[in-house]
This record gives sequence, C-alpha cells and structure tokens, in this order.
Amino acid sequence: MIKDILVNLSYGTSQDGVSDYALSVAETFGAHIVGTAFAYPVMASGVRLPANFIRAQQAEAQEHAESVPAAFGEATRRAGVSAETRRIEAGIGDVPTHFAHIARRFDLSVLGQFEGDRDHPTTNSVIEAALFESGRPVLIVPFIQKDRLKLDHVMVCWDGSRAAARAVADAMPFLTRSGKASIVIADIQSTKSADLPGADIATHLTRHGVNVTIERIPVGKIDVSNAILSYAADTYPDLIVMGGYGHSRLREFILGGTTRGMLASMTKPTLMSH
Repeated sequence: MIKDILVNLSYGTSQDGVSDYALSVAETFGAHIVGTAFAYPVMASGVRLPANFIRAQQAEAQEHAESVPAAFGEATRRAGVSAETRRIEAGIGDVPTHFAHIARRFDLSVLGQFEGDRDHPTTNSVIEAALFESGRPVLIVPFIQKDRLKLDHVMVCWDGSRAAARAVADAMPFLTRSGKASIVIADIQSTKSADLPGADIATHLTRHGVNVTIERIPVGKIDVSNAILSYAADTYPDLIVMGGYGHSRLREFILGGTTRGMLASMTKPTLMSH
C-alpha cells in the first residue's frame, strides 16, 4: 500500500506537470503527500559580484522557495488531498543526499525528469541519490507529461535481476490496479529458445490478479534503452516499471547505460527501484 508520498518541488518549468501527476497518485491511493522545496544560497563561484546583484539573486531565490510550496499547497487544497509542504535550507551540493534521506521515510518519491538548460543543475543528482540512497522506489515524471495518473496499461521491463524484482514488488500497488501489464524482455542475443523468459514472474503477477502478457523485443543494433523507448512508442503504456542500475565507485553510484538512457529520453512516467 502507498500511504505517504514525497515530491520534489523544483523550480523548473515542468513543475506543474510533476505536481499534478504526484497529486493524482496521492488521490488514487488515498495517500498523504509532502512537497519539499529547497532554498539554495547564492553562489558567487569565486567571482566578485556587486552587492546589489547578490541581494537581488537572494531575493529571487527566497521568492521561489516560498511561491512554489504555496502554489503546491493551494493545488492540494483544491484536490482535497492530505498534504503538507516543507521549505528546507541547504547548500546545492547537499540537496541530493538530503532529499534521499528524507525519502527513506516515505513509500514513494516523485521527481521530475531533468530538462537540460531549463532546469536546475541539481535535478539529475537528486534523482540519482533518491534511486541509489533512499532504499525506496522513485517515480520519475517526464517534462512533457500532461496527463494525470492512468493505469490502463503498465509496461514492466524484466531481465530477471534483483533490481527488476525489487521494482516489480514496489510497483505492485500500481500493477494490481492496472487494466493490463506487459512484461517486456529485451532479447539481446536474438536467439530463439523454447524457454519463455518472464514466465515465472508472469505467473507471480497473475496470482495477484494482474492481467499479464509477455513480450520479447529484439534489441539488435540499438541499445536496450532505445529498444524499450521504441516499444513504448508503439504500445502507449501509461507507466513503465524497471530496475534502476548502477555500480559503486568511490562510494558513489554511477548510472548504468540503460538507466542513463531512460532518464535522458523517457517519454512516459517511469517507476524505478534499485
């Protein structure tokens, strides 16, 4: 069951879409939602800046840190959703870890996809930290997302790994409410086999009342993330479920290629677990 949700209230242009989607998730599950807005100090980066410029930047940052939670609070009141907002002072470098630590106490965290030059540079780092440090599932909303949560069709990316199994378990509240779920296996070797990968997890989901099909998609000369995105473009899932992959280097997680590709080019809300 999903009973409490954390959403990152960034200052990017896609914020309304992220907030609206997170609210629709809270409405679907009758969950309490908490919006966090981080206030960043103005950094001069060693460059001598006029005092009036610094004051103006600080005032703008303060206004953002107050207006974004206020707008979110008004939206939750209109929706009749149990909610609260938190404004948190933190250095830019501390935000990702801080958010991940907060997320450990929630069933789900919702974040917006990084929107290049139009978004705050910490956005991608917050997603990575939430995925690898929180121990909780992360729902990433693409910046092009306009619709609220729908669960007519959920696409499950399955490779039999621990991360994929964790994602399926974390996504169970969504899967049991779905109209159908497609278990998609990327056929990297492109070999025909009598065995049908994903049959066991399909049986598992069927026992939970999920309407399941199994699909094998050829990867060929493109990478796995592009194969997944291509299949999603053809089949119109409302939600993608997949494991988030990475490897540890000097106590920091480095994103795996498939995860990095999905975060960069995703077109559908994607629930990831590590």
